[in-house]
Amino acid sequence: MIPVAEFKQFTEQTPAFKILKPWWDVLAEYITVAMLMIGVFGCTLQITQDKIICLPNHISADAVSQISCQQFIQNPPASNSSDEDYPASTPTPSSTKSPPREMSGLRNNLDLQQYSFINQICYETALHWYAKYFPYLVVIHTLVFIIFGNFWFKFPGTSSKIEHFISILGKCFDSPWTTRALSEVTGETPQEKAIDRDVSKLNLEENGSPAIAPTIPDKLVADTSSASVLDKKEGEQAKALFEKVKKFRHHVEEGDLLYSMYMRQTVLKFCKFLLITIYNAALVGNIHFIVPCSVHTEEMTGYNSFCCNHTKAHLFSKLAITYICFLSVYGLTCMYTLYWLFRRSLKEYSFRSVREETGIGDIPDVKNDFAFVLHLVDQYDSLYSKRFAVFLSEVSESRLRQLNLNHEWPAEKLRQKLQETPEGRLELHLFKLPGLPDTVFEVTEMESLKLEMLSEVIIPPMVSKLVRLQELSLFNCSAKLQNGSLAYLRDHLRVLQIKFDTIKEIPLWVFSLRALDELHLIGFVSQDLSKNAAFESLKELRSLKVLTFKSNLSKVPPTVSEVAGHLQKLSIHNDGTKLLTVNALKRLSLLKELELIHCDLERIPHAVFSLSNLQVLDLRENSLHTIEEIISLQHCRKLSVLRLWHNQIAYIPEHIRKLKSLEELCLNRNKILVLPPQLFLCTKLRHLDLSYNEIRELPPEVGVLQLLQYLSLTGNFLEELPNELFFCQKLKTLKLGHNKLGSLSPKVGSLVGLLKLELKGNRLEVLPQEIGQCVSLRKSGLVVEQSLLDTLPTELREKLSEE
Repeated sequence: MIPVAEFKQFTEQTPAFKILKPWWDVLAEYITVAMLMIGVFGCTLQITQDKIICLPNHISADAVSQISCQQFIQNPPASNSSDEDYPASTPTPSSTKSPPREMSGLRNNLDLQQYSFINQICYETALHWYAKYFPYLVVIHTLVFIIFGNFWFKFPGTSSKIEHFISILGKCFDSPWTTRALSEVTGETPQEKAIDRDVSKLNLEENGSPAIAPTIPDKLVADTSSASVLDKKEGEQAKALFEKVKKFRHHVEEGDLLYSMYMRQTVLKFCKFLLITIYNAALVGNIHFIVPCSVHTEEMTGYNSFCCNHTKAHLFSKLAITYICFLSVYGLTCMYTLYWLFRRSLKEYSFRSVREETGIGDIPDVKNDFAFVLHLVDQYDSLYSKRFAVFLSEVSESRLRQLNLNHEWPAEKLRQKLQETPEGRLELHLFKLPGLPDTVFEVTEMESLKLEMLSEVIIPPMVSKLVRLQELSLFNCSAKLQNGSLAYLRDHLRVLQIKFDTIKEIPLWVFSLRALDELHLIGFVSQDLSKNAAFESLKELRSLKVLTFKSNLSKVPPTVSEVAGHLQKLSIHNDGTKLLTVNALKRLSLLKELELIHCDLERIPHAVFSLSNLQVLDLRENSLHTIEEIISLQHCRKLSVLRLWHNQIAYIPEHIRKLKSLEELCLNRNKILVLPPQLFLCTKLRHLDLSYNEIRELPPEVGVLQLLQYLSLTGNFLEELPNELFFCQKLKTLKLGHNKLGSLSPKVGSLVGLLKLELKGNRLEVLPQEIGQCVSLRKSGLVVEQSLLDTLPTELREKLSEE
């Protein structure tokens, strides 16, 4: 006996696979069960009851066709009163047409065995094979139908995909996020879309640049206040489901194995149905109740013809007719299946109705095997596809990610990350997050928002809560704006920094920010600036005052001249790429600050000399060998800051004295050997940096710089200092480190405003005690070796240590 527990593995698969069994497959399955019961019932009768019972015919016949059993039944033989001529159990032959004849068979007591023998011989030879094997054929054919109907559930190439799909489908159906998404995630109504088009059109008319069409509905992010937070475990499970669905879709959409296998097994079932129906209809008439039989056993039994009763013929004929009826219904299901398979394409599945019903407008249509299994699921229950579609939507995934992100980054945690920038703004720096938390917009005290390497950033209308927000930084982070947020930032944002890998990453909405004062672009661009639409759109920024490029420009973008009417600062910081064309600078008449850094310049560009309002010129980290053109800078009458450090300048021309308004001069890290006395005729100098050159002597004319507050001569070859240096009474910072000074003049005490004195790296043996007269100098501002500091009196050291 087989224990019932052995069938448990089969019954456990039924609830799972039933999802992919449409009503016709379920009906066919029940029909096969009925047909199998017919076959098993017939087989049982074959085993438990006599198969055939034969009686001798009194008319001798040489062939089966000559035997008339019907006549034998209508005129049964009369009983013989003599017990001596025949065995007690042997019937006495008689005939109405011929006189009785004496039989000459052997006399014995084996009459029961004789008729058993005759029964077996006649069953094997006289009974038609269909009547004998009908139950077994039913069982075999039904098992074949069962195999054909379930083969794709067992075939390795399809069963793995089906099991995986059913597993994912069940989890998606039961996931708490599915219910949340269907109830909360809504798309834009037609009215909202019309409003978006109007706003976009307005942007285009006002700015002259392409309008920015939001890809995510405003309502999706705006309703976060009423949304509850999912359990963390449930959120992680839903997140994992999104990844599984993506991988399954990518794997299954590539082929049509499931569809092909299902279609082939249906065609095979239909062909087998036709074959079985035809031969059963043709052979069912061969099941007879009376079967004539001719067996040459006269010497054994005294007869050679018999009439046999097929005891189950009547029942088998009824079972056969019933079987054919079930078979016909089964065939109809096969025909309907083929009609369903071929009447329309099942390799494409549209979620249009789901999109319209749920409002999740980005659910993609699917194809091939993925589409086919969804069509099958719809035949079971269309609710499965509706709930499953939630995990195909990027909007839904974004919403889930947003909820998890909000839970992970509450407003209080974000407030702890606030830091003050060098400009004095409170900045929130978010790095490598999967999105922008909605809780950011609750930190209303924030003035600067820096987003670095965030993925899929969408700035919702809630940005209007950040009333103090002035600066936005997007570092390798593509951001999309919704119409409400664009309208707010367009009027309130003042500073924008964008770091990109390609120029195409700069969002077009940037050029709609009409109130923008500063724009800083960091990234590499194509050398053909005519192909850069972003640079062409610079002219839309009518209020821009500061423009910075940290890139690889070979020429100043021509569109920079479009903002010449209001641009005050232009900074081009190259990566060493030679800046060849700077003619566009001539049009920047209001420019106050110009930075051309690391641009491989060999001379001061002539276009600079026409900038009459220029106040700051920064040409550091170039390849300047000479600055003879510096005399032309006298036309820049307002020039007060000149930075030429990190170049190859060997000498300073005498006509530098023409720069009367110069207040800051940086010539550090060059190759200057001699300082011309005319340099110190720039009497307005407050900041002079000559560090890390090859200067051996400081001219006494340095004493003329009565306004000098910062002087750096670090890293030169000075052996002594002129006493005139200490006439600069306003000096606050004096850097003389890493020279060859052997002594320091006691007149250093006259620098009463000195805050920092650097002497480390010289040849000094003692420090003058007059250093104590520098009343503003403290130990923290005195940079010397400890041994030199120890040469000072204890009282002086204590005085310097006082705060």
